[in-house]
Amino acid sequence: MPRITEATVAEHRAARERALLDAAHTILLETGEPPSLSDVATRAGLARTSAYQYFGSKRELLHAMVKDIYPRWTERIREAMAAAPTDADRILAYAVANIDLVVEGAHAVGSALAALDPGEALDEQAARMHREIQEPLISALDALGVDAPDDVAGLINAVVHGATLLLETGQGRDAAVARLVAVLGPMVRELGGTGRAH
Repeated sequence: MPRITEATVAEHRAARERALLDAAHTILLETGEPPSLSDVATRAGLARTSAYQYFGSKRELLHAMVKDIYPRWTERIREAMAAAPTDADRILAYAVANIDLVVEGAHAVGSALAALDPGEALDEQAARMHREIQEPLISALDALGVDAPDDVAGLINAVVHGATLLLETGQGRDAAVARLVAVLGPMVRELGGTGRAH
């Protein structure tokens, strides 16, 4: 039996899985390509076969990465919205937080998985996770008395998506945020906010 480095076998397994996921995220951000299990194990400082004890395939690893990143993404968005100076400014905070996460590479996981494993199961998982990410935005719009908050949230996300495309064409984060402010700022001001990125 291999020597464990934590107080319990469960803690040991959790620590190794965390190390593998962190290594996989790092490799993906460096290369833009889904990492191989052997590369992930090597980066985590483990035997090359160790990753297979936790993930049966590259596909399983990427699914685990998606499940790992989305809750943290949602939490970052909630924190940014909570720090906004007004309820209305939470709308812009939501949009800017999404751009910042894309700049940091969080979106690369979903893109890599889509390229590797297109299909109905992935589409369902992505749709469910996107709904979870949108919940704080929908709640903010509802609290502000915006008609059809789900529809408006969809339109705001279309603007965010457009800003991410600007990033892909080589425009920087500040340029993308400036475009977001130009489009969403008037709406935020009409709802009583400052309409400025914070």
